[in-house]
Amino acid sequence: MEELNAELDARLAGADARLLRDYPGTGGGRQPVHTVYVPADRIGRGAAADWGARAAAALREYAPSAAELASATGLEEGDVAAALPRVLAKLEREPVEDLRVDAEDGYGARPGAEEDAHVAAAATALGADVRDGAAPPWIGIRMKGMEAAERHRGARSLALFLSALRDAAGDLPEGVRITLPKITSVEQVAAAAAACARIEGMLGLDEGRLRFELQVETPQCVMGPGGTAELAPMVRAGEGRVSALHFGTYDYTAACGVTAAHQAMDHPAADYAKAVMQVAAAGTGVWLSDGSTNVLPVGPAEQVHAAWRLHARLVGRSLERAFYQGWDMHPHQLPTRYLATYVFYRRALAPAAARLADYLGSAGGAVLDEPATAQALASVLTRGLQCGALDESEVTAACGATAGDLAALAARRVG
Repeated sequence: MEELNAELDARLAGADARLLRDYPGTGGGRQPVHTVYVPADRIGRGAAADWGARAAAALREYAPSAAELASATGLEEGDVAAALPRVLAKLEREPVEDLRVDAEDGYGARPGAEEDAHVAAAATALGADVRDGAAPPWIGIRMKGMEAAERHRGARSLALFLSALRDAAGDLPEGVRITLPKITSVEQVAAAAAACARIEGMLGLDEGRLRFELQVETPQCVMGPGGTAELAPMVRAGEGRVSALHFGTYDYTAACGVTAAHQAMDHPAADYAKAVMQVAAAGTGVWLSDGSTNVLPVGPAEQVHAAWRLHARLVGRSLERAFYQGWDMHPHQLPTRYLATYVFYRRALAPAAARLADYLGSAGGAVLDEPATAQALASVLTRGLQCGALDESEVTAACGATAGDLAALAARRVG
């Protein structure tokens, strides 16, 4: 047997190494529940706090009680009543988890000097917030992409943003992320990785410091000209710099020929792309993010309520499909982002904790869970703790494990 074992190890050494390199597991760590996109010319100091204040004011105006908010969103009143105090506290304490300065579609094409000024001013404002402890945990920029017409402008804005942010904050914050839009080829991702390496050298940053998200908003991301799936090669082309795959609802569905009236996060064309994203990212440690809805909660009360109901349903739908992050485009979307998210995790608490308690205690429960499922159970509780939906005391009481125990189990590489 020793000779056979040695032969098997030798034969599979390369495959073993590739598996560890390409599929390291989740790696643990907190993932933001959303990304907020704000045009570069609309970012000032205290942007996150301003969004939180506007969101809380919208709740007071349009749904001042749990019963009214339940009616407005279509969620169960008991669930809303349990989550609402946490939502209000979140809007006060940490209203935005991830903020992206938008120098792309939401900003548009401007004269070079104007974009320079807006990007630098936005970075300086965010840097001041970082220094004052008022910035979200994650911040960054959505640059213009690697298409021929925009790549020079995108690279310039990226370098300018990072330099101004570092200068204003005193150092480049750990939570900095870059969003790369309009990707149509593996070569564009490789070029973005090379650009990040060059900018690191220009700014004196450690190698590998800059990471970026791939915005999946073109059909070429999902299927290449030869009929091959392109997202997994794109992740590898990033050479360890790809942090997430973000779905672009409207660009993608429009490119697939979906008419404007039917472009939505839950369109079958969107679901197909997101299923491919999910498989490409599985086991790699690359996060997934759903897109946005452009139906904003503004105007008269009935219009706000209709938009809240839609947003709450779509957020819950994404969570059920293991897309734990999405985009928000307006402060009035924050109440339903956090409400639907908190309701999801609070509903998950009792059944997940019971199954995990059985697994950890090797008790004979009604469901026989395997290690991979136990990891998923620990993950849902950990995510609920990280975003503020759950408290450690109630989780520990329910399953017998501490937050640290759960985080370690959630991050463990299975297989």
